[in-house]
Amino acid sequence: MTFLAVIARGLLRRPVRTGLTLVGISIGIAAVVALVGMSRGFVSSWTAGMKSRGTDIVVHSMRTSLAPRPFPAAAQGRIAHLPGVAATCGILVELMSVENSEMMIVSGREWGGFSWGNLKVLSGRMPTDAAERAVVLGKTAADVMGKKVGDKLQMETEELTVVGIADGGALVENGSVILSMSLLQEIMGNQGQINAIDVRVTPGMDEAAIRRLCDEISRLIPEARGQVAGEHIRESQSYRMINAMSWGTSLLAVLVGVLGVMNTMLMTVFERKQEICILLALGWKRSRIIRMILWESAMLGFFGGIVGVALGVAGVNVMKNMPAIRGLLEPELSVGLMITSVLIAVAVGVVSGLYPAWRSSRLTPSLALQG
Repeated sequence: MTFLAVIARGLLRRPVRTGLTLVGISIGIAAVVALVGMSRGFVSSWTAGMKSRGTDIVVHSMRTSLAPRPFPAAAQGRIAHLPGVAATCGILVELMSVENSEMMIVSGREWGGFSWGNLKVLSGRMPTDAAERAVVLGKTAADVMGKKVGDKLQMETEELTVVGIADGGALVENGSVILSMSLLQEIMGNQGQINAIDVRVTPGMDEAAIRRLCDEISRLIPEARGQVAGEHIRESQSYRMINAMSWGTSLLAVLVGVLGVMNTMLMTVFERKQEICILLALGWKRSRIIRMILWESAMLGFFGGIVGVALGVAGVNVMKNMPAIRGLLEPELSVGLMITSVLIAVAVGVVSGLYPAWRSSRLTPSLALQG
């Protein structure tokens, strides 16, 4: 009987127990894939939205807070004429409940600013001016809320008309309610306040020049900070907290898998004590016994990782279509994340098998004579 055959027979000796152990590992790995994929998707989705608007730099006031704080719209004038700044657009964005949608992106944009330019009208029209009490819905937002052109939309205490449905070229844009910034300021009671400035730089600027421009913007607007588009999400306190919670929850689930594998392997060593002693009596070295147990636990981890990745992908596809999430982000399920998750599962198996392997190596051939 080959070495691999001995390992396979050990795993199949108690198929129900092995199967339950695989379930424990796979749930932990599924949590890693789903939660980490969602948190990474948060960054990539918002970055794609800014790219679709042609935004190179974002001036924001998030710093260490969980949400962007308003600052005076007059700050926009301090940077509009800087060398390297091609255009600016004031933004007031809110995450809020709109009618039956618990969480919706509401994007108020400076009328006439470049951040309107990426919107391709699919039906209806754009608002005629900044004062018109009207909104444009991204196609996903329209679908989620069941709205069409001409319908009324209740936002806070105001009733607005849906005048158009648009394709913004990115998931976040398509999941947004878009209106003029002055109208949203009036509705929210934030007159003269914004919480971001989209900046488009002069074509041809290299990365170093863009970063120097960010530093200059931060100096001129001390109440906010200029950052390369996308980086402000990745470095924000909210993303760091989401990412930490994702990994923390995932590792707790993985820990359950560690305990499950260790228990399974300890039971295996106990039940196969006579078999292991016979193998020692036949000339197997103790190091080979250790390798056998570690290979068995590693194989448990590997197959649990494969199943866990499949469960995680399926779970993410279900979650991203839930009304509370749909249109807010697109999970990032990269090949790298899946490989990392399987490697974590294998590592879980190896670590869980260390103590059982050591126990098995302490057995003596004479125990094989006991009934």
